[in-house]
Amino acid sequence: MDFLEQFGVDRPVLGMVHLPALPGSPGFDGDRDSIRSRALEDATALEAGGVDGIVLENFGDAPFYPEDVPEHVIAEMTAQTAAVTAAVDVPVGVNVLRNDAEAALSIAAATGASFVRVNVHVGAAATDQGVLEGKAHETVRLRERIDADVAILADVHVKHATPVGETSIEQVALETTERGLADGVIVSGVGTGAETQLEDVELVAETLGALEESVPVLVGSGVTSRTIGDCFDAGAGGVIVGTALKKDQETTNPVSRERVEAVVEAARDGA
Repeated sequence: MDFLEQFGVDRPVLGMVHLPALPGSPGFDGDRDSIRSRALEDATALEAGGVDGIVLENFGDAPFYPEDVPEHVIAEMTAQTAAVTAAVDVPVGVNVLRNDAEAALSIAAATGASFVRVNVHVGAAATDQGVLEGKAHETVRLRERIDADVAILADVHVKHATPVGETSIEQVALETTERGLADGVIVSGVGTGAETQLEDVELVAETLGALEESVPVLVGSGVTSRTIGDCFDAGAGGVIVGTALKKDQETTNPVSRERVEAVVEAARDGA
């Protein structure tokens, strides 16, 4: 099944739940209950505003572990994800920053989440955590080994990073799907909240649309009610929205239902 079919709409909008700093992170304020409350408040506001899916990630945990997060992070994210999946009726995804695909997949499988986001699935990228290398061979085999019905969304030329080598975004997209077996790809801008270049979306969508079994492309940053129509016109099958859905458009602020409704309405108007 095409990854996007589970959302039941032509132009799915996925909203972000950015978790505050978890226990063990420098920014943790000592209150686990407030983390749970904030996650549930954001998730229910996203659903009430009309999103078709939710992505939960440990955004507040900077500076991020490059690849393998400690067990206590996995435990905390499992608890948070379980609470969110129980509270909403839309598909939920998991992203464990910076690039712990094994943890994300395990959390998703244990909590009934539908998909994971992997920042570097194939190839390598230079980041503020150092050089991250894709582990598609391990992630896909783990999914088979634990019999997890969890889709893999993988970034191409991921934000907050510089690709290692001269490989074009089209070639990375092909290798991510044909060799890395990702179920969908994400094209983003240079950083959180940064507008995604429509030329990149068009290139990737055209490249993957020509495959025998086309693979969906999602826009992963900088989407607003003003730009969302352009993203779909450029070939995106869905969008992931975070900053534009927050009060005052500050990434760390709570979700604003009114902003969610505006973005979702703009997506539906163009369908």
